[in-house]
Amino acid sequence: MSEHQNNNGDKRQRGHLLPKRIILVRHGESQGNLNTAAYTTTPDHKIPLTELGITQARDCGSHLKSLISANTTSSDYRLYFYVSPYERTRSTLREIGRSFSKKHIIGVREECRVREQDFGNFQVSERMKVIKETRAKFGRFYYRFPEGESAADVFDRVSGFFESLWRDIELNRLKSDPSQELNLVIVSHGLTSRVFLMKWFKWTVEQFELLNNLGNCGFRIMELGDGGEYSLAIHHTEEEMLEWGLSPAMIADQKWRIHAKKGDWNENCSWYYDEFFDHLTDSEEEEEKRKHDTEYYNADSTFESSSS
Repeated sequence: MSEHQNNNGDKRQRGHLLPKRIILVRHGESQGNLNTAAYTTTPDHKIPLTELGITQARDCGSHLKSLISANTTSSDYRLYFYVSPYERTRSTLREIGRSFSKKHIIGVREECRVREQDFGNFQVSERMKVIKETRAKFGRFYYRFPEGESAADVFDRVSGFFESLWRDIELNRLKSDPSQELNLVIVSHGLTSRVFLMKWFKWTVEQFELLNNLGNCGFRIMELGDGGEYSLAIHHTEEEMLEWGLSPAMIADQKWRIHAKKGDWNENCSWYYDEFFDHLTDSEEEEEKRKHDTEYYNADSTFESSSS
């Protein structure tokens, strides 16, 4: 077998190891969602789910099972979970897991880097109200909570998680069989999930600021397109993405990704290039050619007019 064939074979094998889907799930309703006074007496990481939150998590598991089963080429699919260490996310994972048999779940890992944004320690309700009003004026991405984090800080640790995630996939630490469709499920938090998508799709800070939070046990499905890129538009509708705060241009990029080859550059994506420049000129050679072509066209048009 030639070296070229070997390389193609390796690429095919690595391609099979790519997850079919990467699914971001927010936790179910927590006591803190129900009553912010819970944060004054209980550390954020210990806030539990409500009874409704437990029901939401079970329903979410059932929904995900139906979705994966209906859109898989084989009933022998697999799931691997990453979960935030917080009580509410671990409980959400536990309830989601009830919908799947043991053979379908190949592993789970607690991952501290996908935890909730740190808001400080015990939170005083009146003080937090003022702080959040200040954040709204300052901007959600850059504003850092006293003794806590900004969304930019979350972005940095999620970026570190990306590196580990790709190593896990590339080295097949997830023990995925190429004959089985792999689904990665990340059970996390609203802001962390939005930051994850921002990092993955290279959205700008301005675009991040327009994104709406996921509802409790809401999820976003990034599915592998036929060219090797992941897209939200394979599973989710344009109406859904508009509700999440994606602009028409961002949605168009998601649709482009369905068939894009991995590594391709979307030239119609303004925030990759055009947004950073007020005006751009061609190179000197291109400018001279354009002038020459224009002059030639004008001269030719003048000749045709005089001839007629």
